[in-house]
Amino acid sequence: MKNIHTTLTAALFSVLVLSSSCEKVLDYESPSSQSPSTVFESTSYTNSAVIAVYNRLCGDNGYGSRISTLYGVTADDFKTSGSYSSSDRRGISMYGASPDNTDLLNPFIQLYAGIERANNCIKNIPASDLYNNGSEADKALMRRYYGECLALRAQFFYELIRNWGDVPASFVPSADAETLYGSNVNRDETYDHIIADLKTAEDLVPWRSAIPDYGSFRFTKGAIKGLRARIALARGGYSLRSATHLMERRSDYLNYYKIALEECLDIMNHRSEHTLNPNYENVFKTLHGTRFDDAHELMFEVAAYGSGATTDSKLGYYNGIRFNSASAFGSGGGGLNAIPTYFYEFDPTKDVRRDVTIGTWEINANSKKILNAASAFTDAKFRKSWTTFNNSSASQNFAINWPILRFADVLLMYAEADNEVNNAPSAAAISALQEVQKRAYAGFETQIPTTPTTKTSFFNAIVKERLLEFGGEAIRKYDLIRWNLIASKFEETRTKLRQFMNGTDAYANLPLYVYAKESPYLQTNSTAEFASLDTYGGSPYVTLFSPGLGTSSAPSGYTTKNWRKAVTDDPVSGAIAGTSSGFATYFEPNKKELFPYPKSVLIENTKMDQNYGY
Repeated sequence: MKNIHTTLTAALFSVLVLSSSCEKVLDYESPSSQSPSTVFESTSYTNSAVIAVYNRLCGDNGYGSRISTLYGVTADDFKTSGSYSSSDRRGISMYGASPDNTDLLNPFIQLYAGIERANNCIKNIPASDLYNNGSEADKALMRRYYGECLALRAQFFYELIRNWGDVPASFVPSADAETLYGSNVNRDETYDHIIADLKTAEDLVPWRSAIPDYGSFRFTKGAIKGLRARIALARGGYSLRSATHLMERRSDYLNYYKIALEECLDIMNHRSEHTLNPNYENVFKTLHGTRFDDAHELMFEVAAYGSGATTDSKLGYYNGIRFNSASAFGSGGGGLNAIPTYFYEFDPTKDVRRDVTIGTWEINANSKKILNAASAFTDAKFRKSWTTFNNSSASQNFAINWPILRFADVLLMYAEADNEVNNAPSAAAISALQEVQKRAYAGFETQIPTTPTTKTSFFNAIVKERLLEFGGEAIRKYDLIRWNLIASKFEETRTKLRQFMNGTDAYANLPLYVYAKESPYLQTNSTAEFASLDTYGGSPYVTLFSPGLGTSSAPSGYTTKNWRKAVTDDPVSGAIAGTSSGFATYFEPNKKELFPYPKSVLIENTKMDQNYGY
């Protein structure tokens, strides 16, 4: 497809100098006027070509907005706000996107542009004289760049496959391809190719400590290994098959779990490179500028910079804590809503992750915080107030980075793979799970949940733990798909929402209404911020877990906030099965696990087949 591919000259253009947190590692010297033969005989220009590949990760059509905040929802953690339309973001969130959905085409094109840029580097770097005959230092550097491009191409293909399935796959530049109009390629073949590429890449790229300037903004050995483990689990998991129109996994799936197990174990054996940040909240504050992650839990993140749609992010503006436009902070947040019952999946008093992950409050026009209604919770790992910002500016870009891979994921992937390969969890797998839980239960480490020891029960514990650990990070939906649990979890969530609405089962003692008053925004840790909410009847640890007054009339000085009353089952506007704003209303098993290909792509490339169900 001509509009999906870029020339090498274009690939070496349009890369800007980055802002404070990443300018050192992603700065470059423009080689846009140079020929490929010149570019790849200079380590400086080659580095610029590699940066141009990284450039296709960011911006509105990358992980700066659409891919990060739209493609990974809805799951049993978050959904988009607003009313359904098949042609925009709500269509994606409600599993009713049409082929002309405006949020599908440009990210699809940008991912292929990243592949084209990577393919140019992957062809030209190992063919260069520097790569083969340069000094030892130059050869090592060129090989590192080659490994980075293999990893980047793998990331682009992985994103395409998990959203569209059997996508066209070319591993050579457009100029060398037999055709620009490729047909759908079996995803297993593409997965196997990039898994092999990542094995090559991890041997070429050093550990983080050997290239400290890279930080977590460029691929290092640990991040490549973690990506290889993640893709191996996807290859070994379930996916919607084009031939059968069924969710299936291949008979050789255990081979891929073994790859994930080996890769995660190697990372875990290099704790000086990456380990858990002792403070869960600081992982996400780090994404906002100032680094609070000396443990290097953030293994790979997409850098945001430049205050523009092509290189910066809308994180904290589109999603995250909601800030009233009249507040001292200016407008921000609110584009994603937590599923009301997600709040109650966390231990109510011990798990610090809940109040980092879920925005139970918003900032009002008086720059004070006040409790949200249960239907208006937001995601909270992205907050305008955690950044350096100028509230007088109309900018929607706050240079907040997107996390691709964290060490916590390595621990939980290891535990999952170990349990599957060994048919029960080993002591090491149990320890990995408990390490994540103990960080979450800071101060209550001896009170973590009892760890099950049978294969099925341990797997179920992993399923629950990943829900709690990665909420709002666009991971849960893809986990549910690869486990073939998405349909059953959606039904389970609808059941829980009805129980919540009716005040039965686990939700029997919850209030219909809560009464709230604005209180100072302390800008302290999230647990303290939640605890200091002003609700009638005492602490929110009490009022959100007890029946309350049961009337819509608020006590003097307080505002009524709908709690259980916020969830209805109205056929149009209801939060459960409503056609306008329901929970995954248009999801159909064995159809909607994949997106439709954009209509304009199929018009241009007649060799491609549309995904089943569209």
